[in-house]
Amino acid sequence: MATAITMPKLGMTMTEGTVDEWFKAEGDTIAKDEAVCIISSEKLTHEVTAPAAGTLVKIVAPVGTTVECQQPIAYVGQKGEKIEDNQSAVEEQPAPAQPQNDFQEPPEIAPEPTSAPHRLFATPLAKKLAQKYHYDLQLIPGTGGNGRITRRDVERYRPTLSPQTPAPATQSANGQPLTGMRPAIAQHMRTSLSTTAQVTLHQKANLTALLTFKKELTQKTKRTLTAAPTKLMTLLARAVILALKDTPTMNSWYQDQKVWPQSQINLGIAVNLPEGLVVPVVESVQNMTLTELGTMINERIEQAQNGTLASRHYSGSTFTITNLGKVGVDYFTPIINSPEVGILGVGSIQTELTLTEEQQVQKISCLPLSLTFDHQVIDGYPAAEFLQKIVQYLEDPYSLIL
Repeated sequence: MATAITMPKLGMTMTEGTVDEWFKAEGDTIAKDEAVCIISSEKLTHEVTAPAAGTLVKIVAPVGTTVECQQPIAYVGQKGEKIEDNQSAVEEQPAPAQPQNDFQEPPEIAPEPTSAPHRLFATPLAKKLAQKYHYDLQLIPGTGGNGRITRRDVERYRPTLSPQTPAPATQSANGQPLTGMRPAIAQHMRTSLSTTAQVTLHQKANLTALLTFKKELTQKTKRTLTAAPTKLMTLLARAVILALKDTPTMNSWYQDQKVWPQSQINLGIAVNLPEGLVVPVVESVQNMTLTELGTMINERIEQAQNGTLASRHYSGSTFTITNLGKVGVDYFTPIINSPEVGILGVGSIQTELTLTEEQQVQKISCLPLSLTFDHQVIDGYPAAEFLQKIVQYLEDPYSLIL
């Protein structure tokens, strides 16, 4: 039986995408996990890979077709296998007038005859190439969906000399609409805030013992370790996993006014890309060793940054960690990645002076943590206990390897 190649869900807000380019044609032989096409949603572009080996028996979403996430765009199966029309029908449709999901354009207002700017659509690869060759994207005709400019459009473009148009002396008094992924992110944030009762708790963890533990773990192990299991993110993730085991309610989804406990712990790690925020997911982390956990986190983040992460690893998280410590933030208020009921924000490590029991001054390293939770699902006290458990595991680092 043929296997569907579906439109992936990239990031926590995407609900549809556009096919920009097919690498394969019907009848071609493809290997499992081989790239077959490029899809995009606003600024986010991704290569879609084949879920199984075989023959590309049918393409149901030609270049320029917009398809909802998880719907088929092609089928791979045995050579000569037939796909029923009702099995493969995909509607090629323009963007709706009113936004129904996170990655659609906001409703457009009818432009003024002389002052409204032209709306430009281009894939990230096309924009990078145009910038590299100093091409004006306004002059490049787009062949993608809704006139979107693709990589091939830029490569085929041959510029001609033309006089430059001087910039206007004054800017329009009208405000500018959000562009790129910002409308989608804005809508997702509003949806999250409007459907949940979000409260944020803050607490510091003393990392002095943990930093010593990291050093000892590297020095005393009898086998060579990569950096992955001793990275702070790996150790923090393990502390979160153990706390989630102790507090199953925090490892739940809240949908349709019902709480859905999750048997697996699928950890999402928020990653900021130039194209926007994505959340690669490491599945079934409750069964992993420190080495496995660190290796998988590194792989997911690197693949997300390189645009090679398989689409199935962009969704299904049950709890998310987001880190702003690298840019010097201490505490912040992360917004829940719905339908999850909690998200942990990580701040910048701080050096502080404190008094020991012997009244001696001691220098310690502290990690600010910010836990946002849905008060509809969990009350403040158990949420505070959950955050305290994360702190306790971090401050008793040998418990992370038991």
